[in-house]
Amino acid sequence: MPDRAAPPSPESAYRFGVRLSERGRVVGIGDGIAWVEGLPSARLDELIGFDDDSTGLVFQLGRNLIGAILLSQKTGVKAGMAATHIGRKLEVGVGDSLLGRVVDPLGNPLDGLAAPEFRQFRSLEAQAPPIIERDFVTQPLYTGCKIVDSLIPVGKGQRQLIIGDDGTGKSSLALDAVITQRGRDVLCLMVLVGLPRSAIAATVEALQANGALEYTVVVVAEANALPGFRYLAPFAGCAMAEHWMRAGRDTLVVYDDLTRHAQSYRELSLLLQRPPGREAYPGDIFYLHSRLLERAAVLSPEQGGGSMTALPIIETRQGEIAAYIPTNLISITDGQIYLDSKLFAGGMLPAIDIGRSVSRIGGKAQLPAIKTASARIRLDYLQFLDLELFARFGTRPDPAVEGQLRRGRLLRELLKQDRLAPLSEQAHLAWLLAYGEGLLDAFAPAEAAALLPRLFERVAQARLRPEDPKDRWLEILREAVGKPA
Repeated sequence: MPDRAAPPSPESAYRFGVRLSERGRVVGIGDGIAWVEGLPSARLDELIGFDDDSTGLVFQLGRNLIGAILLSQKTGVKAGMAATHIGRKLEVGVGDSLLGRVVDPLGNPLDGLAAPEFRQFRSLEAQAPPIIERDFVTQPLYTGCKIVDSLIPVGKGQRQLIIGDDGTGKSSLALDAVITQRGRDVLCLMVLVGLPRSAIAATVEALQANGALEYTVVVVAEANALPGFRYLAPFAGCAMAEHWMRAGRDTLVVYDDLTRHAQSYRELSLLLQRPPGREAYPGDIFYLHSRLLERAAVLSPEQGGGSMTALPIIETRQGEIAAYIPTNLISITDGQIYLDSKLFAGGMLPAIDIGRSVSRIGGKAQLPAIKTASARIRLDYLQFLDLELFARFGTRPDPAVEGQLRRGRLLRELLKQDRLAPLSEQAHLAWLLAYGEGLLDAFAPAEAAALLPRLFERVAQARLRPEDPKDRWLEILREAVGKPA
């Protein structure tokens, strides 16, 4: 859907002549839904206006009535109030004026500053780019997380699901990914759906403290917002990112989270008396998220070469990833990062379960040096977990198994990472080479982890690049850990 220029002024748009129009009437109102009769030519996603200058979005078409989501209320829509066509579909303002701002799904400011000035508008609903307009995922998108960037890599244009129980660090992982884009020419959008105001304020404060707000747009639909606003928020954020993608820019969109989005859509559907299906969700709940996430892509050079990477977040209950909404999202996306509550309780942060996490595309976008250095780490770590389980039975392992257990415990300690402390690709390659070449084997796991900041600092001082020769890297790393060349 191409961007639309700002509408002309009412004076310049006026034309003298006879005009015919429909005039409907509100017959029912409640829970953010207005039932209107007398507008037989109304279309889905069309805006209608009420006598008090309130607006609504046509969401349900019936034989005699239409159901409209209330988007704004001035004095309050009441039964008997007149309703008319506005003559256009719902659109949101797009462009660079949104950067650094906190807005609602309609582009209205929530940060106390002046309203953004828009020169272009874009429809919230749009067709996903067809295959002929897409290109292959070939460029990495760094999240700053050791486990993700080395073992579950994400590429620009990928849809990577973040899944786990409540309180396992899903939002923190996504926030780190946004902060990591500083200086990488990637524009970010954080869509916060159904969060309390305190959590929204903490997210905005973290972005500002880490210098990430200047290239980020925060789209907010609070927990106490009308269900229509919570339903529209992800589509508004996607439309804003799509504008930059079509202009040849790289974008990252975080949807936090689509569980609450699905619940708001279920609430709207039940209010509009749609037939309920499994778990009372409507029958088109799969299409709701597929048409949103399919818009994430890498465009071909003929289309500008822009990209939109999507990081949708979904919540599970008691680790049940086979539930209805999680399985829908898993089947739509290109992989998932699973965070486990038991790992979180055990102090393994980030609590990413490597065995259940997978990236179906990102490995093709990894830098060759990092891909080579991390080739066997995933398999080694999974084998270590199995060996550790058997070692609990009290049998005495042979020296080879004992060596595997020792290196596995070392790797587990190295994979731990603090929140809001993302790493660069040079830092990732530094610890991968140091572990893979056995430079840290002589240290206890805690001592080796404490050495990592020194390694990162020495690599930064030497201005090493991933494409530099491996021998040069190992020379610097041996010097940093105190081993002779």
